[in-house]
Amino acid sequence: MTIRGVYVGDLGSRGSTSVQRLQTLRSLGCELAAVPIYRSPIAWEQRSVSGALSFLGWKRDHTEANRNLRKLAARPLDLVWIDKGLTIRPDTLLWIRRHQPNAKLVWYSPDDPILRSNRSIQHRLSIRLYDLHVTTKSYNVPELLEMGARDAVFVGNAYDPSIHRPIALSDGDMARWGCDVGFVGAFEQARADSMLAMARAGLSVRVAPSSVWSRMRGQHANLHVPETSDNLIGDEYARAICAAKINLGFLRKLVRDQQTTRSVEVPACGAFMLAERTDEHRELFEEGKEAEFFSSTSELIEKARYYLEHEDERLRIAAAGRERCLRDGYSNQRRLGSVLARLGFRFPTDSAASITPAAASEGR
Repeated sequence: MTIRGVYVGDLGSRGSTSVQRLQTLRSLGCELAAVPIYRSPIAWEQRSVSGALSFLGWKRDHTEANRNLRKLAARPLDLVWIDKGLTIRPDTLLWIRRHQPNAKLVWYSPDDPILRSNRSIQHRLSIRLYDLHVTTKSYNVPELLEMGARDAVFVGNAYDPSIHRPIALSDGDMARWGCDVGFVGAFEQARADSMLAMARAGLSVRVAPSSVWSRMRGQHANLHVPETSDNLIGDEYARAICAAKINLGFLRKLVRDQQTTRSVEVPACGAFMLAERTDEHRELFEEGKEAEFFSSTSELIEKARYYLEHEDERLRIAAAGRERCLRDGYSNQRRLGSVLARLGFRFPTDSAASITPAAASEGR
């Protein structure tokens, strides 16, 4: 069946996973018009006002997403997918409810909506209007229901098969990204401390992007920060992962993460992952067979040394991790397909097999 709808999300930021979800939903049979909802550059005199409003919890709609959404919702719709749409107002959703009573309203967030930086007054006032809230944080399900959500479901993080896959590396790729231990992600002091400890222990560690890791440049000869490296996206991101013998899977200490997109993107690339040990990581991959985990800096260093010395075992685990991603359906297609199925949408026989069994589960 063809699902007619509108997709609202961050379609302008470099490397946004929102674009991946839009493309995946379209591949599943959704004819979706797109409404961008990212923060546009604004004049200096507006920024102070915008910042003050944001601090109070009101997110300014710089892209006129509410107006554009109403315009597109004037035609028959089956689905309105709001991807972390913090600026979408309740009056906009009520307008859609009146004009498109059969349309399913979905709110998806890859981030913890309980954190101040990921919430807004608009969303808080709109919670009861959505048919379904989708979160990649298991602990958010009971919290969203307590806040008034009609329904909430936890769906694990996903990878994009067109991006996150084994990729052939040139000599230039290896010269740029090759290393014993690699990490692509945001700076946090706890992460920096762990990687500096690894460097001091004699391990070669490379981090990216340099724009967020430049403060670490020169702190140790074994800690490499590229001179030029913007946010890595697409094939460049996959190359950096594939070029590292060991990829670190750090979680943010400032939030309550049990897994991140990196948790599945790295194994999907056929690369070896050494990640922080959590219950959800151990549900995603069997420890010592499909990925490796650590709970302390000393264990991190010990395991990194071991697997650098045991290449056959490291490569076998990396291959098994990719196989687990394929077998258990950690792709965007399977994850998002399960959400559409939960909403009652039916698929042709050839696509139904690609989204079942459902990959979503509640309240883990």
